[in-house]
Amino acid sequence: MPFKPPIIFCLLLFSSCNNTVTPSTINTNANKRTVANKNDINPYHNIKDIPLPEGYRRIEAESNSFALWLRTTRLKENKTVYLYNGGAKTNQLAQFAVMDISIGNKNLQQCADAVMRLRAEYFFAQKKYSDISFTDNDKTAYTFNAPYTKEHFTNYLQQVFGMCGSASLSKQLKPVIDFSDITAGDVLIRGGFPGHAVIVMDVAENVKGEKIFMLAQSYMPAQDIHILVNPADENLSPWYKVNDGIKIVTPEYLFYKNELKRW
Repeated sequence: MPFKPPIIFCLLLFSSCNNTVTPSTINTNANKRTVANKNDINPYHNIKDIPLPEGYRRIEAESNSFALWLRTTRLKENKTVYLYNGGAKTNQLAQFAVMDISIGNKNLQQCADAVMRLRAEYFFAQKKYSDISFTDNDKTAYTFNAPYTKEHFTNYLQQVFGMCGSASLSKQLKPVIDFSDITAGDVLIRGGFPGHAVIVMDVAENVKGEKIFMLAQSYMPAQDIHILVNPADENLSPWYKVNDGIKIVTPEYLFYKNELKRW
């Protein structure tokens, strides 16, 4: 039987990251920071704790690499996705877990912004400050400079989120020619006004060389970065399998394999 996307996926497929906030996207009646899911407890402390399907092992990541940093990022105990204003996101069906990463208190850190946040946080943790640089759509570079404080870093990211987005990030990244070469840190991205982006958080393989991968996103309005479920395969979720198909069906967006890019 062919896969039939859930109704929520069909409704949201053609929306994407922009700065429009509508009444339907915010749960205005929910108390801030309250539990929105019935089964809201996440038992996993970080990405590497999330179980693998039988027969798979995580691909070895080099010491101090972006892939290893992503694998060790912490997850929240609460699985509810909250918006920048503290309200719960209306759609609570897209996430497997929620990352313990700041989203700020402004409607800025949406899809491509979340990808840039993770990349910047990695370099900041490594004290590779000069590598924290993003370009806008006119290829103007925004590079993080001294003072190298967390406060200055936060202010810098707000500027980046205001000036850069999926269109500019798509230009900054390099195409991955062979999708089977997918690795943690790669980005599925459709640049545009609007566009969307999700980041590959982890990759594993079995003895046959078959690969699976995990994805994370933010969305609009700005919201917690969350690990995505796999709506096409509940038994494999939150992992996605590299197969012969050309589409990657995520809970709130449809990507194509030729949209995979790399730093």
